[in-house]
Amino acid sequence: MLLCGIDVGTSSIKLSIVDASTKKVIHTCSFPETENEIISVSPGFAEQNPEHWWYCVMQVIKMANATKKYNPFEISAIGISYQMHGLVILDKDKQVLRPSIIWCDSRAANIGDQAFEALGKEKILNNLLNSPGNFTASKLAWVKENEPLVYYQIEHVLLPGDYISYKFTNELTTTISALSEGIFWDFNKNEISKDLLDYYHFDISLFPEIKQVFENHGQISSSLASELGLSTNLKITYKSGDQPNNALSLGVVEPGEIATTAGTSGVIYGISSELKYDSNCRVNSFAHVNYSKELRRIGVLMCINGTGILNRWLKDNFFPTHTYSDLNNYAKQSEIGSKGLLCFPYGNGAERIFNNKIIGGSFRNLDFNRHQKNEISRSVQEGIAFSMVYGLELLNSSGIVPKKIKAGYSNMYLSSIFSSTIVNASNVSIQLLESDGAYGAALGAGIGSKFYNTVQEGINSIKVLSEVKPDQNKNKTMDYYENWKQELSNMQ
Repeated sequence: MLLCGIDVGTSSIKLSIVDASTKKVIHTCSFPETENEIISVSPGFAEQNPEHWWYCVMQVIKMANATKKYNPFEISAIGISYQMHGLVILDKDKQVLRPSIIWCDSRAANIGDQAFEALGKEKILNNLLNSPGNFTASKLAWVKENEPLVYYQIEHVLLPGDYISYKFTNELTTTISALSEGIFWDFNKNEISKDLLDYYHFDISLFPEIKQVFENHGQISSSLASELGLSTNLKITYKSGDQPNNALSLGVVEPGEIATTAGTSGVIYGISSELKYDSNCRVNSFAHVNYSKELRRIGVLMCINGTGILNRWLKDNFFPTHTYSDLNNYAKQSEIGSKGLLCFPYGNGAERIFNNKIIGGSFRNLDFNRHQKNEISRSVQEGIAFSMVYGLELLNSSGIVPKKIKAGYSNMYLSSIFSSTIVNASNVSIQLLESDGAYGAALGAGIGSKFYNTVQEGINSIKVLSEVKPDQNKNKTMDYYENWKQELSNMQ
């Protein structure tokens, strides 16, 4: 039996084929080769076309099947991981009405803030665990307010993973986890928030059937199975936002465990058994993949919009003929602190940790005589790492204090400078694991299809590659982090 994990990321679609019995990856690939574009027609806007996501999904499946490393008809279950908080809207014919307003879009922040004030901060935080902010519910309200002709054609409101699942099965479903990430879910009443629906004047009929994350979300349509060369018995048995899924892929499902990732955005994600929230809304709480009314598992998430996207910006604009590995090597050739050059990675829209302010990305103390490619490369990695540590401190204030952090050995964590900077500045070790989002989605499919009897059985074989611990550079790194943090304070 084979499992397929599909990770619908901002930059590309990644796929992994996994042997269910051994949990070994048979093949992995991604599409397209160049990173997908984020459309930004106005400051703070960020959109992508859901139909392009689906095109990429079909292409990556065809690409994987063409390798002939496995029999596609042996794939019995697909798990989907997807970029969180995006808004996908369909008409009565289930056609996409407009590009998706994605996770890093900040146009609806004011709308969400107004709802927060009008509905009452304490009431909203106690029930929804978050301010509506610029999450999916507020994005839908923005469409209602600014594109009424579009809004009144809406028959179905989906998260990105719901849309991809629908394209496989022609069935519309969602999950409590997805609704919570859109700030639609009332945790105390265990239902879609009537307070929010009434305030925004949304009809509850817009939302599809609610299922568990680990559950049958539909069987592949026969026509699509024929087109892609897959079994007609194949089912979608798992779908999750990328950060809860990343935590699953690292074996992070129980209270006190911490996951981190640094792809396009940077995230620290801790698990709590309590309905926790940050009164300042700098970190956000959502239903984790194994959440239920009886077994509360809340993922407390700190997100920084501009991590990997900053590294990509540096590479594309200043080192277009170089690889990310080259940038990592340049960073190694500079000293700790990058000769005083400080970088702040906040150039990808409004940041939740600053109460949805747009403070912009920047360099401080740039000296044309002292700072060359090595210092710039290192300052970018140090700035991203410091922003992660700053976010980790915000999680501490919410009662989640890590003793160890888990990360997949990918993206920014391929850089030893990046990993060691986080470890030394925070004084917390990082375990690097052989795992990623597509692999986690495949394991999720195995859990959802009942091939694995429990969540723990599904994740008990994830391999630890190495552990990065604080070293002799800890004090020096901490000093530079304090300088960075003081400069950040001056900017706010």
